[in-house]
Amino acid sequence: MAFEKPVTRRSACALLGVGDASLCLGGFASATGCAKDDDVIRIGTLATEDMLPMWVAEQQDAFAARGLSVEIVVFQSATELIAGISSGAVELAMTDPMVTAAIHISGVDVKIEWITLGTTAAQGRFGIMVGPQSNITSLSQLAGVGIGVGSNTILEYIMDKLLISAGVDESRIVSVELQKLPVRYQAMMAGEVEAAALPGSLLALGLANGCRLIADDTQGENLSQSVMISRVDFSGTKEGEDKIALLKSVWNEAAAQINASSDRYRPLLVQKANLNESIADTYPVSEYPRCILPTNAMIDPVLSWMKKKKYIKSDVFISYDETTGRFALR
Repeated sequence: MAFEKPVTRRSACALLGVGDASLCLGGFASATGCAKDDDVIRIGTLATEDMLPMWVAEQQDAFAARGLSVEIVVFQSATELIAGISSGAVELAMTDPMVTAAIHISGVDVKIEWITLGTTAAQGRFGIMVGPQSNITSLSQLAGVGIGVGSNTILEYIMDKLLISAGVDESRIVSVELQKLPVRYQAMMAGEVEAAALPGSLLALGLANGCRLIADDTQGENLSQSVMISRVDFSGTKEGEDKIALLKSVWNEAAAQINASSDRYRPLLVQKANLNESIADTYPVSEYPRCILPTNAMIDPVLSWMKKKKYIKSDVFISYDETTGRFALR
């Protein structure tokens, strides 16, 4: 569904609940740099393992080999990344289905292009961990216990799913709002929160520092996906469509190289994902999928969860089409 009203940088900040737009835009400007060159495709991301195939392609000049000019823009926070894709400063972004739906609802027509990690449960890792001093050993013991997490994030979704699957009543899931991952990790280490919902890199760091992993999402039901999304005002044109097709071929080639010889690309992963030196030699390099769209079986539960948590207003109805990657509002 297209929207006539453009989303400016200021309204992107409002979408994220940032009261002082100048603060949001200050960080945003520092990430994106100078004025845009229309020939350059800018891809926004956080410093995360999900982008490794694109970093491999960048290292090998694979974009230029296909006639593409690509800039990978690393943002320092999810807030800045959302502002970047919402304002049009980047044409594509690596994010998650929750963010994609929220951006679309805000009035920016975006679509999913492919899954970056998560075609199987083993790809990517999120979980719940307790600190070194904790006596908790099971999910059921976390009922009524405060868990550090960020609201309306893939980690909160995984946390809820893992706890409910273990028989914890939803009314006894206690979230402690800690949006910034380093702050959340340190709060768990210091015992300020009993547990924390964390991504794979911080789970590995915690294990190296005496923490206990209570559960993760690498077994059983495939709960989480990260995705590459595009602004439809870019990908919906013939030129944009052709460039996306070339980007997909670049991704597929780089993913195949990583999957065939993962240790070869560990140094690049350590550098780009800012992995702590204590886990740099042991952190597992994921298997990366070829470009495919997430299915409705993957996305619909996320939208239902967002609705139930009131992250989507009761009068807003959003649906996803697995054949196109598009969202629709009614």
